[in-house]
Amino acid sequence: MKTQLLPLLLLPLTLAMTSPAKAELAVGDKAPQVSGITDTGAKLSLADVYPKQAYTLVYFYPKADTPGCTAQNCSLRDGYESLTAKGVAVIGVSHDDVAAQKAFKEKYHLPFTLIADTDGAFVTAFGVPTIFGSLAHRSAYLIKGGKIVYTDYNGTTSKQAETILGVLAADAKS
Repeated sequence: MKTQLLPLLLLPLTLAMTSPAKAELAVGDKAPQVSGITDTGAKLSLADVYPKQAYTLVYFYPKADTPGCTAQNCSLRDGYESLTAKGVAVIGVSHDDVAAQKAFKEKYHLPFTLIADTDGAFVTAFGVPTIFGSLAHRSAYLIKGGKIVYTDYNGTTSKQAETILGVLAADAKS
């Protein structure tokens, strides 16, 4: 009985620690053209990325080198070859600073760009809710032609690449 009550008792605390920046983007919305600093310290503008690939996957994770975030990133690493073969640019975003993003990328051999969203510009532009004030809620947005074509507001972890590949297969049939 006590274990059944725990989630109910934690709900107000969880809601108090979660804050939406604005309404999350939805399918059909114009994709934000925000800029940020990458794991290499270089500036990257999504406006420059969108036209270079058929698709852009922008996904958010709360904190580098934590179990769920590692699973999500490694899923995309393991599916990276299949994703890029379908024209997908992969960009991960978290509140971690450049040094933490770089270390995370190196430790897990991540072949894609990570954004150090320390100022929250990406979180705000995409309307991603935050937890503990600044950590992005796990989510993913697939962009094609400057528009959102798929959203995952829960950001699947170990199945993130598989999920996106399934979306791409369905999109190819339509």
